[in-house]
Amino acid sequence: MSDAALLPSKMQAAPVLDLNAINREWEDADATSLVQWGHDTFKDGLVMSTSFGIQSAVMLHLVTQVVPAIPVIWVDTGYLPVETYRFADELSQRLNLNLQVYQSPLSPARMEALHGRLWEQHDVDALNRYDKIRKVEPMQRALADLKATAWLTGLRSDQTDHRKSLGRVGQQGGRYKLLPILKWTSKDIYQYLVAHDLPYHPLFDKGYVTVGDWHSSRPITDADANERDTRFRGLKQECGLHLPQSPEEAASLDSSSL
Repeated sequence: MSDAALLPSKMQAAPVLDLNAINREWEDADATSLVQWGHDTFKDGLVMSTSFGIQSAVMLHLVTQVVPAIPVIWVDTGYLPVETYRFADELSQRLNLNLQVYQSPLSPARMEALHGRLWEQHDVDALNRYDKIRKVEPMQRALADLKATAWLTGLRSDQTDHRKSLGRVGQQGGRYKLLPILKWTSKDIYQYLVAHDLPYHPLFDKGYVTVGDWHSSRPITDADANERDTRFRGLKQECGLHLPQSPEEAASLDSSSL
């Protein structure tokens, strides 16, 4: 039986929600209130994810002020910069995170032996295969293992074209997805970091505005039209973690305008 077939049986029963009504209700609510609503609604079924990216300290602090012991999923691709591993360790200790680390069962060396250095193939299909192996599969396994019914994430609408289409509460893969800082700007992020004496990722000082794996991230330049041009060699904007998991789900997303 495939991993996908096992997912529904591992999930807790989630409440049936009217997403259109909920998004109208929460459209202008503050981020902390949405986190609290998520905790009240989904209880132990609520998890969050982090990449320990440039601004990750914001969501990690904001959420754990409301739900201190919330499971924090971190997908470690095995190709993160040294600075990311150190940043993750620093924040984990400072915020006392309930960190749940997941990795692909296919080691980096084995993947390269079987498929080559996929990020060097200058091909979207190769990058998508890489992301499915190193990111999407571990994340789906984490959500199943933790019996998640709802997932908090720090997506912002100004980051990618796909994220402009999202509502603050949506669904993905049969789970609810809560986006407390969806409408925040870079100024909002900066003000929160300063107010709570939180750090940016250390690569921010070297010109990075977004960071993922060492081989697919670079500092921003004057020639970049969008900050996501600095990721994935400019060939795509999303790594797959936050995209619909099936054609049916994509159609539902399009029709609901969430």
